[in-house]
Amino acid sequence: MIKRALISVFDKTGMIPFAKGLVDIGFELISTGGTKHALEEAGLPVVSVSEITEFPEMLDGRVKTLHPKIHGGLLAIRDNESHIRDMQTNGIAPIDLVVCNLYPFKETIAKPGATFADAIENIDIGGPSMIRSAAKNHAFVTVVTDPADYEAVLNELKTLGETSLSLRQKLAAKAFRLSAAYDALIADYLTKQTGERFPERLTKTFDLHQALRYGENPHQEAAFYRDVFVETGTLAASEQLHGKALSFNNIRDADSALKIIKELDKPAVCAVKHMNPCGVGLGETVEEAYIKAYEADPVSIFGGIIAANRPIDEATARRMSELFLEIIIAPAFSKEALAILTRKKNIRLLTVPMEENVCRRHSLTSVAGGLLIQDEDALCFGDAELTYPTKRRPTEAEMRDLILAWQVVKHVKSNAIVLAKEDRTVGIGAGQMNRVGSVRIAVEQAGDEARGAVMASDAFFPMPDSVEEAAKAGITAIIQPGGSIRDQDSIEKADQYGIAMVFTGIRHFKH
Repeated sequence: MIKRALISVFDKTGMIPFAKGLVDIGFELISTGGTKHALEEAGLPVVSVSEITEFPEMLDGRVKTLHPKIHGGLLAIRDNESHIRDMQTNGIAPIDLVVCNLYPFKETIAKPGATFADAIENIDIGGPSMIRSAAKNHAFVTVVTDPADYEAVLNELKTLGETSLSLRQKLAAKAFRLSAAYDALIADYLTKQTGERFPERLTKTFDLHQALRYGENPHQEAAFYRDVFVETGTLAASEQLHGKALSFNNIRDADSALKIIKELDKPAVCAVKHMNPCGVGLGETVEEAYIKAYEADPVSIFGGIIAANRPIDEATARRMSELFLEIIIAPAFSKEALAILTRKKNIRLLTVPMEENVCRRHSLTSVAGGLLIQDEDALCFGDAELTYPTKRRPTEAEMRDLILAWQVVKHVKSNAIVLAKEDRTVGIGAGQMNRVGSVRIAVEQAGDEARGAVMASDAFFPMPDSVEEAAKAGITAIIQPGGSIRDQDSIEKADQYGIAMVFTGIRHFKH
């Protein structure tokens, strides 16, 4: 019995050689529109869908394959006598292979100036219907939605005379993934048009970027998926210039470092360990900023992830090469810097544009049995409405350091405390169960540098003990959200020690 293949593809990559291979082993080709024209131009025999359905393409091509003689040929169970009788009665012949990919909806809406009408016209209806029908009936029908699978399908047809059930199952699963992702993209686009923030169903789709060696620990499997429309200023769109593949933990740390560095306008360098900054420095040059970041915590920076918001030059690269670092992220590396740093075989060098502080509209967090979704914490220092509740206001120098500390504390695990002095962090207390514990850790880390430093807190002080600890250490100014019912206690304690305090009205919990 002659086998039939229905080919209808927008992406015609590899389609002609594959179709020729099918013809060579005895397949009859059925096709529509542009695909049919391309097959005919290649000299391949092809039957029009209209000849099969005895209906013309209509409604500007919106209706072509939506017909019982197509879907009956795809969905019929070949060893079901009732199905066979229905096919014979209605003149339906089986279709054994579907080769189909879809209208470029994603590419259309990504184009600058794309209109709503453009988007609607590029919602494929016939294609998803065909691949779903074929995938449902994969016990008998092979569905191919990706040119990467042409070779495997053709090899089995040539060697076995048919495709194996295991291959058909894999291809069917892939077809439904394509259909689901396609519909998710459309649903997300249309939902955004309505302005609905949290619909009754969340439909998101991500593309596999790379398989990872393992997750947080060697016994955990992991992979890196990225947004369909990945922003250029994100880690997911970074270019790796050198070094071995990123690990799960590398990616999370690097993402944290990138978010911090994009908050800062002056030349800045940030070092991160375990998703917390361990040192942040500002300077007139990137080298000066790196020196300050290193001096902030020369112990923790070892094996850390470094991000800079300026290109890495030769002088900075020489300093960085003196230390074991996992990753360096920057907008660019000079030729001389690359020559120095690439001498280290395993160090990863990544480039990411720094022009924009890209912030996702939503952040997603998995929990057992579900998913949490929230707006990203996108508020920056310019969004704060500052008030000065203490008798003394901060000096210009103190204010500069308070701003740095506040920008950094936003990215430290709560409860979070950051001490800063002379354009660098000097102490960081992260992830403690009480705020005064974070203060003590930050002060201990700072040592003598705490005297004359300033302090930022990610949330208000529920009692004045944190201010008391700061005063003992010689802290001269504090920035915090305010809003506690006991704010006055902290204000009075600050006044007692001559500490200037600034309220921002913005909390930055990071769990």
